[in-house]
Amino acid sequence: MSADVLARMPEGSGARLLEDTVTALAERAPAVVAAAAEHMRDIRLGLGFNDGSEILLTSRHSRLVTAPAGPCDVEVVFDDRAMNLLFDLQRRPVDEVVPTSLDVRGERDQVLAVWRAFTALSQRASGLRHVQELWRGYRERSPGLWGVHGADTARIPAQDTDGWRALDYLNRRRPEHSTAGLVSGTVVTAPRWLWDGRSSSPWWEEAAVKDADLMEIMAVCRSRVAQEMAGLIPDREPREDLYALMRDYPSRQGKGLRPTLAIASCAAFGGRPQDAVRAAAALELFHNGFLVHDDIADESTHRRGLPTLHAQYGEGLAVNVGDALNLLAVDAVLSNLESLGLARTLGLIQETVHMCRESLEGQAVELGWIHRKVVPARDEDYFVMSTKKTGWYTCMSPCRIGAVCAGVTDPAVLGRFDEAFRQIGIAFQIQDDVLNLVGEEAKYGKELLGDLLEGKRTVMLIHLFRTMTDPDERDRLSAIIAKPRSAKTQREADALLSAMRAAGSIDYAIELADRLAADGIARFESDLAIVPDNEGKAVLRQIAHYVTTRPL
Repeated sequence: MSADVLARMPEGSGARLLEDTVTALAERAPAVVAAAAEHMRDIRLGLGFNDGSEILLTSRHSRLVTAPAGPCDVEVVFDDRAMNLLFDLQRRPVDEVVPTSLDVRGERDQVLAVWRAFTALSQRASGLRHVQELWRGYRERSPGLWGVHGADTARIPAQDTDGWRALDYLNRRRPEHSTAGLVSGTVVTAPRWLWDGRSSSPWWEEAAVKDADLMEIMAVCRSRVAQEMAGLIPDREPREDLYALMRDYPSRQGKGLRPTLAIASCAAFGGRPQDAVRAAAALELFHNGFLVHDDIADESTHRRGLPTLHAQYGEGLAVNVGDALNLLAVDAVLSNLESLGLARTLGLIQETVHMCRESLEGQAVELGWIHRKVVPARDEDYFVMSTKKTGWYTCMSPCRIGAVCAGVTDPAVLGRFDEAFRQIGIAFQIQDDVLNLVGEEAKYGKELLGDLLEGKRTVMLIHLFRTMTDPDERDRLSAIIAKPRSAKTQREADALLSAMRAAGSIDYAIELADRLAADGIARFESDLAIVPDNEGKAVLRQIAHYVTTRPL
């Protein structure tokens, strides 16, 4: 939903609560959103609330999308009683469909599909602390809506309810033990419905589902690895011109994707999360070293909202800092000998060398296209480049390295990560390229249209040149992309963007990323079926779905 539409929603209204919940879940529990979106398909759900607010909810691929109220296929209107019970795990939603409380209108199959979607949300998403806090805040803003409901109070002692029975129930059923050493109390083993409206299966065939608050876990992993990196960077001379600068990019913390993948993979294979922290820190040091060098090669002006290192201190110092970060990363990998032993450390060295080689080859492919002023004709060429340049060190290698930290050295087992996270990594990179064109600069962390100024060969650019039929337009745009960044103007970048919009290249890229991510998620479930459902695997699953649910 656009920011202006969201701003017009009354603060504290039911519609605003739903919008905030969907936004939070897209970040924190993308696997849950994907499950609900699968049930919703293309159904347009109109929701009306007890306070008079309205909103439209539908799905787009694996995302839940909200919009202002309009024509709908299924209509649901909540009164006070229904809002109180919406996230109550003590009841089945179908038991609450009564004419005096929850009014539901629509075709039978579509109504059942909506209920399955809300079952996924209420039984899984409501177990996350952040969602509980959203709904608790809603209750506290409207205390008159809540209270005792007759004989139901016998289920939970009065001193525990505080008028908010559903959340107290969740607080008691949610495990309080550490979730594989990652984040305490963010993983829920949820009940599963045995009947989905079409078929049923015996309870013993139903696997447990575990969900995690992805943002909380990524924050913890990011913080722990940041502490590790800070301890690895020497505190000695030359401080001003080397070691202080080495701390610059790592201090501009990103999402924490690589550390989380490494630590979660270690936990998924039964290892101690702490055993993967040093290796995850090495990954981040390599990453930041690559970023320093990439920014120089791309002539980028900003990184994570701040001036790039070479723009601020000059190319000479920046190149040296990048080299130093890569050398320190090698030392960090080798330093696992004391804690992990020789076999696992040798495995880490092998995985690290492979990761660096793939990244350098991918960088060479992309820079070669720019140097020769060519645009590849096939998406597959981009897939190969993207897999090599970022897929390995962003997705595939962190998973494999985390598994090695847990003691897995069998190439066949490590290879089970490859195809799933290859496709997920390509989808993630395509979406990053899209965000560079249409995202918000504050959230994206780089200057918008920077890829067009740098001449990066993205899927959108490949699609544009593949579909252009006007030779004069092709020559005009080819002349623009052939210029070095320093010679390009913002107006020329805008011209490329306008051409992409007209050709449908951005929509094409979004659709392609969604298909790749969906295929990657399917491979994740099949290829990693050898790993029992546990807290670590739950985090990996959430990251896999994060690609398809984050807003564009």
